[in-house]
Amino acid sequence: MTLIQIIVLALIQGLTEFLPVSSSAHLILGSRVFGWPDQGLVFDVATHLGTLMAVLFYFRRELTGMALCWFHPVRGDGDRQNRRLFICLTAASVATVFIGFLAYDLVAENLRDLRVIAWATLGFGALLWIADSVAGDDRKIEAIDIKGALLIGLAQACALIPGASRSGVTITARRLLGLSPDAAARFSFLLSVPVIAAAGAYGLYRTVSGQAQIAWPEFLLATAFSALAGWLCIAAFLALLRRIGLKPFILYRMALGLVLLALSY
Repeated sequence: MTLIQIIVLALIQGLTEFLPVSSSAHLILGSRVFGWPDQGLVFDVATHLGTLMAVLFYFRRELTGMALCWFHPVRGDGDRQNRRLFICLTAASVATVFIGFLAYDLVAENLRDLRVIAWATLGFGALLWIADSVAGDDRKIEAIDIKGALLIGLAQACALIPGASRSGVTITARRLLGLSPDAAARFSFLLSVPVIAAAGAYGLYRTVSGQAQIAWPEFLLATAFSALAGWLCIAAFLALLRRIGLKPFILYRMALGLVLLALSY
């Protein structure tokens, strides 16, 4: 990969990983526009590491609170909420990782097609539009229970379909459960930590077991750019959600799906 290819694709991955617009769709569009070959497994591992660093840094206080609340007796509502949120995130993650482990190879071998990505971008975009239109806005992130978390985890498994968007399907599920757009997005970002970590670890295992050569300067550069872009994306998305809601992102996603559909046929 050239220096320009590394920087551009790492920025695309970081900027779109946390938006409900499908990072897979943007990566394949960028590759088509510039005529670049598939970026490969090592690059995927690097950008997963970068986006993981971004969400860990942005939500460091929330994540630290969820970790430390287990080392002392419950001291108040804050500890109870942190423990409840930790349990819900764990339940959702287990459901996602279990299904992902069973279906990963099947999806990777049969669904990485431009037409699949185009239709998934459009179809799941339409579902997000419906969920955002009919759902209420009064429930906060603390309102999630174990049952809702498991449903979100099962829904997140749909993100294995290229073009579905992990962020998109999880926000859709949470909006249907009545969470506000801001609460839905925050839960999606927190839930991304174990999921991205699991995907990155599996990719690293496949890299090491396949004895792939890692060009460390390029690897570190991709990690750094995706981390920076991911952090900026989280901050900007949460700020924009409070002002304009989800509709502009959905419209953009639908337009992207139509462009991909035109390219695929």
